[in-house]
Amino acid sequence: MFRNIAVAYDESPEASRALTAAIQMATALKATLHTITVAEELPAYTAYGAAADPSILRTLADDRAKFYEGLQDAIREKAAAEGVQVATHLLDGERVDAILHFVSDHKIDLLVIGIHHRSLRVSRLWNTVYTLAQDVPCSVLGVH
Repeated sequence: MFRNIAVAYDESPEASRALTAAIQMATALKATLHTITVAEELPAYTAYGAAADPSILRTLADDRAKFYEGLQDAIREKAAAEGVQVATHLLDGERVDAILHFVSDHKIDLLVIGIHHRSLRVSRLWNTVYTLAQDVPCSVLGVH
């Protein structure tokens, strides 16, 4: 059935619920588990700060790297607490394209995505979920 499971993961509570579901499925199915985190780009307005202080870009990049390291550490700890090993992956690029390429390259059988509730980002999220569901070459599980 599902042997290679991936979870689209960010810092949201919805992604945390999706990770919990994926850990449970990986345990039950004895499947390999991956998390996919697409790093957000620094906002365009950081260029204004860089004009005033060129070292600010390096500081922001370092902070960004520490944030994602902490996020991935938390993922590994959560999975380890359930006796599951997880491979964490930090990707750059546009969210949908990065996830699609990862799923194809790693021959993922099931992509697990957290579904957001009553958010200002609902339209953007549904666009992402819809695009992934249409284009991804595997099954998709949306977790509330």
